[in-house]
Amino acid sequence: MSIMPEQYAFVLHARPYRDNQQLVDLFTEAEGKVSALVFVGQSKRSIKKALLQPFLPLKVIIKGNANLKHIHAIESCAKSYPLVRHSLFSAFYINELLIRLLTEHITCQDLFNQYQKTISALANQQDIAPQLRIFEAALLAELGVSFEFSPVFEHDVQWFCYVGEEGFIPIYDEQVMTKTEHNRYFNSEHLRAIANNQHQGIATLSVESEQTFKLLMRQVINNLLGNKPLNSRKLFIKNL
Repeated sequence: MSIMPEQYAFVLHARPYRDNQQLVDLFTEAEGKVSALVFVGQSKRSIKKALLQPFLPLKVIIKGNANLKHIHAIESCAKSYPLVRHSLFSAFYINELLIRLLTEHITCQDLFNQYQKTISALANQQDIAPQLRIFEAALLAELGVSFEFSPVFEHDVQWFCYVGEEGFIPIYDEQVMTKTEHNRYFNSEHLRAIANNQHQGIATLSVESEQTFKLLMRQVINNLLGNKPLNSRKLFIKNL
């Protein structure tokens, strides 16, 4: 088995395996998401065990084939990002999205770079919502999902719904909008603001537009996730 070159990485999740090993989900610069085994030993003071924590910039060497990878070497290359409360919960949310949605062994350099920028912004106490939307958009782009906003400028209606393969669809008869389905519909003014934000780099959105953007992203991401909810969202509910 050949030894791969050293690369930057972050731990997304680690769990005990067997025989003093841990199975680690990594987000790496060169290989994207990778699951690999690492021997940590029995000591509670194991250096490797101490390094297997999220949000700590690492350099790793991974060896093995696609079916069985091992972390051959691991070291920290910077201090862990100081994340607290909702910034920490948001970072866990990002990690869980990567675990759930990325296919292994596919290089995604742009997304890796955006991951570092987002974690750094959260650690620096920047506004959480815009940072999450930027990362979600980068992740969706990596997955081949993008928004075509032209219909919201072409149709003079107040509401649109979003359908995965069709995009934004204008609602001409508002009677079809029931209370139980209201979150499936998006205000056209808010969508135009989101589009301008995406394409022209406008720095901020109104509270209402930001909420619409959140609901839109949640709908699209939930469709990708299927029926299994994200555990990280429960952290926000418990700590409100």
